[in-house]
Amino acid sequence: MDADALWGSIINFSDYGELLPLVTTSLIAAAVLGLVGGLIGVFVMMRDLAFAVHGIAELSFAGAAFALLIGVNVVAGSLVGSVLAAVVLGLMGVRARDRNSTIGVLMPFGLGLGILFLSLYQGRSANKFGLLTGQIVAVEAVQLQWLLVVAVIVLAGLALLWRPLMFASADPDMAAARGLPVGLLSVAFMVLLGLSVALSIQVVGALLVLSLLITPAAAALRVTSTPWLVAVLSVVFGVTAAVGGILLALGGTIPISPYVTTISFLIYLVCRATGAVRERRGGRAGSRRAVEPAPDDVVAVP
Repeated sequence: MDADALWGSIINFSDYGELLPLVTTSLIAAAVLGLVGGLIGVFVMMRDLAFAVHGIAELSFAGAAFALLIGVNVVAGSLVGSVLAAVVLGLMGVRARDRNSTIGVLMPFGLGLGILFLSLYQGRSANKFGLLTGQIVAVEAVQLQWLLVVAVIVLAGLALLWRPLMFASADPDMAAARGLPVGLLSVAFMVLLGLSVALSIQVVGALLVLSLLITPAAAALRVTSTPWLVAVLSVVFGVTAAVGGILLALGGTIPISPYVTTISFLIYLVCRATGAVRERRGGRAGSRRAVEPAPDDVVAVP
């Protein structure tokens, strides 16, 4: 394949106007996922659960693949797999070492199950590929309804738990001393995380779900430590990556995931560079004056 043909497979807007109406539901789903992923990602970073997201994604992939095999709703299968993995991690992974060991056991098991179910599936190969890397027309009207309902549940759960979860994530020992049910909060958050992973798989696939649940929050934390601003920037970055990835993928023949992940990565690089410049300037300013932020106004990152 020559360079022109290769570039044409990546970006080609010749039929863009005709194709855009076909992905309306995908665009709505992407915006919802950017919102959910941006908010949940703040706590993922605070609680050092990036590895857990990957582990949950593998079980979610297995559940979706099994649902595809037996001909039931793929979103429902993905949700079941995610929630089961999240509950197991929430109950068993009390310490970081135990949690990582459990995830290390679950990941290959879930991936192996998913590959087994896909190998037994005799339907369209695009359906198989889409579970791993996402596809631009993966979200149908019925699936969008599922996504919206689950997204509302996640957002309602985050709104209810936001303050105690923020406290427990920033300083779990102090939160426990103050009487907060840290263990119960951990399990509740893991369930919300599992639901969010299942939602994200519908757009970017199981392999690249980190781009919506981790990268936006990681980028936001590079430029600010104020909790509300971290959440806002994380949502903006997540929506930009998800919606922008679909809009770019519409002009090519390759899956959505490379576009989504590239946008997320570029946002992270810009934020990292911006944060580095601010740190250098802050270091010079710090020699003249010291500013101590209030504990309640800072997001603690491990």
